[in-house]
Amino acid sequence: MIHLITGGSGSGKSAFAENFLVNLGETKRFYIATMYPFDEESHQRIRRHRRMRSEKNFTTVECYTNLKKLQFPSDSNVLLECMSNLVANEIYQEEGAGRLTVSAVLAGIRYLADMVENLVIVTNEIFSDGMDYDEETARYQEYLGKINESIAAFADRVTEVVYGIPITIKGDKMRE
Repeated sequence: MIHLITGGSGSGKSAFAENFLVNLGETKRFYIATMYPFDEESHQRIRRHRRMRSEKNFTTVECYTNLKKLQFPSDSNVLLECMSNLVANEIYQEEGAGRLTVSAVLAGIRYLADMVENLVIVTNEIFSDGMDYDEETARYQEYLGKINESIAAFADRVTEVVYGIPITIKGDKMRE
């Protein structure tokens, strides 16, 4: 199963995603962390998040680019967080896919989904502020938008979290 979870900053989407996987039962849980640690503040944030996830029996795997390099047991439940960081890394990091970001990320998602029992993907809703951005930011938004739209099309479930309230966009409402 592929479950795409979206929402704005601070919406509760991360907690919802983690709890969704925890509620699937005692299984092997992996958390793919995509935030690249640029400074001491980000290192502290990563340490805090690792502690929080370890209480939920997640094993954290850092992956900033190239999802296809990862390996997980077939009976695993995997949380990928978050798509907006992964897309930025693929576009701007030297080892990233650059202009091939959309196809590289989608191929990586399909690769993971074929490997594991359940794949939950967290992404951000960044498209509703109505502002005009510079060319680089517009390209980032375009790529993230195409990726989100494609994942939503082939995902089994899509949920938007608004103010901590999950709203089913696609799929079964019973498991929320």
